[in-house]
Amino acid sequence: MAYVITQTCCNDASCVAVCPVNCIHPTPEEREFATTEMLHIDPQACIDCGACADACPVEAIFPEDTLTPEQARFTELNAAYYTAHPTPDGWIPLTPTPAPPRDRGTLRVAIVGAGPAACYAAQELLERSDVEVEMFDRLPTPFGLVRAGVAPDHPGTKTVTDSFERSFRRDAFGLHLDVEIGRDLTHADLLDHHHAVIYAVGASADRHLGIPGEDLPGSHAATEFVAWYNGHPDYADRTFDFSGTTAVVVGNGNVAIDVARILTTDVDELARTDIADHALEALRRSNIREVVLLGRRGPAQAAYSNPEFLVLGDLHGVDVVVDESELELDPVSARTAAADPAVGLRMRLAREYAQTPPRPGRKRIVFRYLAAPTELLGADRVTGVRLVRTELVGGEDGTLVARPAGDHEDLPAQLVLRSIGYRGVPLPDVPFDEHRGIIPNTGGRVEAGVYVTGWIKRGPSGVIGTNKACAKETVAALLADFDAARLTAPPAGRRELTRLLASRRPNRVDLRGWQAIDDAERAAGRVHGRPRVKITDRAGLVEIGARRGPARLFRRLAPL
Repeated sequence: MAYVITQTCCNDASCVAVCPVNCIHPTPEEREFATTEMLHIDPQACIDCGACADACPVEAIFPEDTLTPEQARFTELNAAYYTAHPTPDGWIPLTPTPAPPRDRGTLRVAIVGAGPAACYAAQELLERSDVEVEMFDRLPTPFGLVRAGVAPDHPGTKTVTDSFERSFRRDAFGLHLDVEIGRDLTHADLLDHHHAVIYAVGASADRHLGIPGEDLPGSHAATEFVAWYNGHPDYADRTFDFSGTTAVVVGNGNVAIDVARILTTDVDELARTDIADHALEALRRSNIREVVLLGRRGPAQAAYSNPEFLVLGDLHGVDVVVDESELELDPVSARTAAADPAVGLRMRLAREYAQTPPRPGRKRIVFRYLAAPTELLGADRVTGVRLVRTELVGGEDGTLVARPAGDHEDLPAQLVLRSIGYRGVPLPDVPFDEHRGIIPNTGGRVEAGVYVTGWIKRGPSGVIGTNKACAKETVAALLADFDAARLTAPPAGRRELTRLLASRRPNRVDLRGWQAIDDAERAAGRVHGRPRVKITDRAGLVEIGARRGPARLFRRLAPL
């Protein structure tokens, strides 16, 4: 019997480091790690010790004989990886022993952002005894996209924050929430109080379609919708029109699948999650019966991961619809599907969905491949999407490019959500690459004293755990600069920073303030049989976080 990694895998490779027989791949040192959908356990090499399951921060690893029927397919998924990537011979230490730090005093580092990339960087820094870390975020709550981006029906993925909170409790760590760099503190202020600054601010802007009608009411970025249903305070007042029966999502990555799932999942099931109350109320009144996902390329190039595609088949009362005629592959894609087990499985899953007849009375998630929008229709608001069929042709760089190839088709829709990627936004006094949407860097180093990690470093790629290896690289560059005396010692320290923050942002939320918010949300959740009831009002969050009467305030905010 072997252990099996399942759908909630976060890719942070905590399991890799503890495996005594090196049977979990790809490792962060392997080329495939940068693009893998999940990690995989070699069933032939696994010795059934369970160390990986104990180390997994999101509870994604189980003994094969305990898998539920819905999880059973992941046995095949794990084994298939080793068909194309046999376990390498020999043993290579996965985490080299770090050199003892030189005695250069205490290294002070500011981390801007409190999402996974920031938290992994803090964990890596705090491995050393000569480091103090101060973390800043403009929101009154930490964890970035884990709180405001991970779908509410994926609670296992959110448990990664447990390991982050353990780091927060270190004396060498300071948390400063509801503090915005550029408003409350400047880049120069950070460098006055720290040897180095790590920017881990993510990629908060969405990409645009650039087609007529994109700005009509009823057309939104999927990022707005995701933030809205997850209770992000900046998006709690948004409204979405669910009066029609059809919604179209432009894009077919994992975010697009999340959106489709939220729009079609039984609301009583969502009511057991931490979805925002305003979203739950609106979805109860929704008339949407069909969500169409548009992908300009073919099924072999679809941006979603196999685990996310697979679990759609387990949705209660929802059919997954694929047109079998759209599954014919061009020669290049056919060769890829034959050679790459992940692509081969993606095609088999698509064919299984295509061969399953729709059942009357059920909602539908429809995948449309080789289709691109050219215009959003409507005069005063969206009434439909005009599509054009595409075909794949070889590009100059050898990749397949989608180009228009067929007639137009008008698809009625009252709600259109674009999910075609994220991009970073510029920060005051920090270099920015407008074309790539990132802060330009080499291995995380912008210049001595200024560093980046996460999406603002590499672009919007990977999953939560991808940020761990990314942060390791950045922190290694920072520590190398510190040990080589390339960092300027700050003229002020933690005490002076505390005084500055007290004058600039007296009502900021610190660690105890976040714990008060967390306790209040969890307490309200227990009353309703939910993980938590999120507070979505920024002023309310700050009032609780500043510890000014949280019980009285939350009774006012909590649902009846």
